[in-house]
Amino acid sequence: MTAHTEEAGVPVPTTGRIQDDPPRASRSERLSALAQQHGALVTLVIAMIVASLSFDTFLTGDNLENMALSSAFLAVVALGMTFVIVTGGIDLSVGSLFALGGVLAAWGSQYGTVVALLLPLAVCGLIGLVNGLLIARVRLAPFIVTLAAMLGARGLLLAITDEGSTTYLVDKGSYFATLGQGSLIGIGVPVWITVALFVLGAIVLRRSRFGQYVYAVGGNEDAGALMGAPVARTKITVYTLSGLCAGLAGALNAAWLASGVTILGTGMELEAISAVVIGGTLLSGGFGFISGSLVGVLLLKVIQNVINQIGSLDSAYQQVVSGAFLAVVVVAQTWLGRRRRVL
Repeated sequence: MTAHTEEAGVPVPTTGRIQDDPPRASRSERLSALAQQHGALVTLVIAMIVASLSFDTFLTGDNLENMALSSAFLAVVALGMTFVIVTGGIDLSVGSLFALGGVLAAWGSQYGTVVALLLPLAVCGLIGLVNGLLIARVRLAPFIVTLAAMLGARGLLLAITDEGSTTYLVDKGSYFATLGQGSLIGIGVPVWITVALFVLGAIVLRRSRFGQYVYAVGGNEDAGALMGAPVARTKITVYTLSGLCAGLAGALNAAWLASGVTILGTGMELEAISAVVIGGTLLSGGFGFISGSLVGVLLLKVIQNVINQIGSLDSAYQQVVSGAFLAVVVVAQTWLGRRRRVL
């Protein structure tokens, strides 16, 4: 009899008799997989319980709303980063593209909402496309290509804003501004947009043929090519998607702030990578979850909020705690991955 198991969303055929009582190794393997996939969610729940018991203001409506809004923009960037990392790549340009998208959206808002949205998507998506072409066709290292794009996008941003001396404003009465400042049943519009994008992203990654290609390329590029996966096209698509997500996040942030702030986005690429890895996606590629990336973003924001609630700690401790937590997660992922291979 032929059975099928699923590893990171890719069906893997196995042969053998299906037993009523699976062997102990299979149970251990499943437990390791569950820990790798849902460990961040368990940690998030524990952190929120501890924070709610420690601070009376943590579960207030205003605080939760602020956390949700601040998480939305990073989450959209992390969504695109998830696809990139699952293929085994990395994108260091998203922070600069986030800032560039915000400035382009604020500048374009004077010509209407359509321009304010399409301009950052077109420019940032084009930069992502160039990244993908250089990585997939020219076979350059993703780290070098996206590092160059990060510097280039930041330079373009400074050129547009006269070295940062010009700040473009968004009319607070415009429809574009309502995308960032409006709310629906008490929840900000950016949050709803983020939720919709994550649902769509989860369906694409887990249920579509393209999603299977993403996992195949990240798991073993050569084997994926032999199986018929379009390796180059998949890489180009995920980097273009990452650029689009960064540009959209920047546009939504500009609508929220009613201006294109030039100093934003510094270090955001590292936050996005941290959130994706904390959520269970392997830096080596081939294994990851869209929902895990969202949990990773929320966990980082809860940690930051708790540090702000303490008050006596400097904001630099946020980076210290986030860095230490990321190191622990990477070590745990490595151990779980080796344990699964041994079993």
